[in-house]
Amino acid sequence: MLLELRAENYAVIDHGVATFGSGLNLLTGETGAGKSILVDALALLLGGRAASDVVRHGAEKAVVSCVFESTPGAEAVLEANGIDVEGTEILLRREVNTNGKGRVFLNNQPATVTVLRQLAPELALVHAQSETMGSFDQAQQRGLLDRFAGINTQLAPGKELSADLREKLRNRKVQPSQVGENIRVAYATWRSAREELDRLSGEEQERLRMADLWSFQRNEIQEAAVTGPEEDETLEAEKRVLANAEKLYTAAMSAHEALYESEGSAETTLAAAQKHVEELARYESSFVEASTQLANARATVADLSATVRHYAENINASPERLETIEDRLATLDRLKRKYGRTLAEVIAYGEDVAAKLG
Repeated sequence: MLLELRAENYAVIDHGVATFGSGLNLLTGETGAGKSILVDALALLLGGRAASDVVRHGAEKAVVSCVFESTPGAEAVLEANGIDVEGTEILLRREVNTNGKGRVFLNNQPATVTVLRQLAPELALVHAQSETMGSFDQAQQRGLLDRFAGINTQLAPGKELSADLREKLRNRKVQPSQVGENIRVAYATWRSAREELDRLSGEEQERLRMADLWSFQRNEIQEAAVTGPEEDETLEAEKRVLANAEKLYTAAMSAHEALYESEGSAETTLAAAQKHVEELARYESSFVEASTQLANARATVADLSATVRHYAENINASPERLETIEDRLATLDRLKRKYGRTLAEVIAYGEDVAAKLG
């Protein structure tokens, strides 16, 4: 019986532990919660195919482990492979690095994936929805018939046919030696086909696991509802204004007073200068253009003064808005850490995984 399953830095799981009791245990949750990922982690511990993309983004390696109750058959497999049996439990652990390499441990002793596959039938079986199609396979149908008839078709070296099988062969008028050779050839063919089936099944499990991961990533990006590739830059600019609202208001109003309101403002000084130049222009025509330039300068100062005053009056020092912007920027930064350096790359990644899911 499976007692405990652990996963660290595996797919989207940071650190997860599932403990199981006697009887029926169920894993429930919404789509994208990680149910299939836990099942894939167990399949990996039973000798499934490993790939570097199972390592969680930002981590150096993924680690999955589990604890099973020991069985006589499992203990026999361990002893046959030179692995010590400790107590009534068997500990399986598998590590996968980002470079695709990995390590296997049984009862904290180094082992191989081949030993895991030998041990798997003694500990657990993982059934997928599509495995019912296997009943249509002729090789499996023959195996079921042989099992029902009590015929042992797997002759070990040095073993003889059973008396019951010899009797059946005599009734068929076939020599036992010829049948034994045929069985060995058939078994080799079956073994090759079974290995190919295991490979294809592993690829299907990998596809389903990746589809689960892509679905989670697509939903996370869609739920963030990024408004555009420059949303973070726009929010950063607004954040700077809100964080320095008091300074900006003081600077704008000071500029307005210096330009227009104060007793010695630029507009007042220019007005006085224009008056004197206009007096000069009455007698000297060369000052007419200068008078016009001063008038234009006064108009420019008045416009600029109005602009800075309008800006000051529209500064909204809202702590609530500042908090909202900071929360939104934190969400966008999290997306960029996981899916791209910029929001444009995040949006493109979301579109890519959505296309893969069809």
